Amino acid sequence: MSIKEIAHKIHEWRRYRASVRELSRLTDRELHDLGIVRADIEHIAKKSAQY
Repeated sequence: MSIKEIAHKIHEWRRYRASVRELSRLTDRELHDLGIVRADIEHIAKKSAQY
């Protein structure tokens, strides 16, 4: 694996963690308003981290 690929994976992981952290801070009501349930947070964060 090249350094560029490793850097890309680290960047994706950081985006994933930031998304999880941000969504986890929302109340259940706020998540509901967005059409999200708490159980979906990790799945949504994984999708948002990839490009």
